[in-house]
Amino acid sequence: MSDTTHLKLPYLESAQAQKHVTVNEALRALDALVHLSVKGRTLTAPPASPGEGDRYIVGPDATGKWTGADRKVAAFTDGAWQFFAPQAGWRAHDEGTGDLVLHDGTGWRKENATAKSSHGAATEFGIVEGEHELTAGTTNDTGLAIPERAIVFGVTGRVLTAITGATSWNLGVAADATRYGNGIGVAKGSTVIGPSGTPVTYWATTPLKISSAGGAFAGGRVRLAIHYIALTGPDN
Repeated sequence: MSDTTHLKLPYLESAQAQKHVTVNEALRALDALVHLSVKGRTLTAPPASPGEGDRYIVGPDATGKWTGADRKVAAFTDGAWQFFAPQAGWRAHDEGTGDLVLHDGTGWRKENATAKSSHGAATEFGIVEGEHELTAGTTNDTGLAIPERAIVFGVTGRVLTAITGATSWNLGVAADATRYGNGIGVAKGSTVIGPSGTPVTYWATTPLKISSAGGAFAGGRVRLAIHYIALTGPDN
C-alpha cells in the first residue's frame, strides 16, 4: 500500500477491505501533526500518566517505550504511542517554554527572527524564557542564563505564584542586582518590564539573580524572559 509523499498518510486501495481502518489511521496522523503543539522536547522516556492526545518531541538517547524514537514526534493516541519522523520545515510550539521550533532537516532548533548573509554571518533576535521556583533565602540564582556574547535589551517577568516572605523583589545579575527591576510586586500577576537602558553585552554565560526586599523569600514562582541579540560571523 502506498503512502502520501510528505506526511506518509496511507492511501485507500481499490476494492480494499476494512477501508475505515486506513481512513482512521490517516485521521489520527493528521490530528497529531496539523497545528503541532508539544508538551516538551527534553524528555527521554514517556511520562508516567500521559493524557490522550499529548504530544512530545523525544529527547536524545530515549529509553523505554520511546527507545529508537530520538527527535521524533511522539503522540499518545488511543492509549498507545505513535511516532512520526519530522521533515525539514516542520514547525512546533513548545508549550513548556513558549518556543517556536523548526526542524531544519537535521534537528529541531528555536525559530528566532534571523537576518543572514550569503556567507553565513547572522544577527539573531532571541528570547530565553523559563520559570523559577523561589527557594528560602534573600537571593536566588536562577537556572535562566543570558547566553555568552549576547547583547541584552532587557528582561521581563511575571509572578505566577504569589511570593511570600518578602515585601518586594529585585531582578538583575551578580554584578548589578537591580539592573532589570527593583521594588517589584509580590502578588500573583505582578509584572516587571526591565529595559537595559542601553544594550548590555555579556561576554560569558550569566545567570539572572533575584533578591528579596523586606524579608527573606519563603516561596513563590516567577516566569522570566531575556530579550537579546546574538551575532554569528561568516563561515566562509
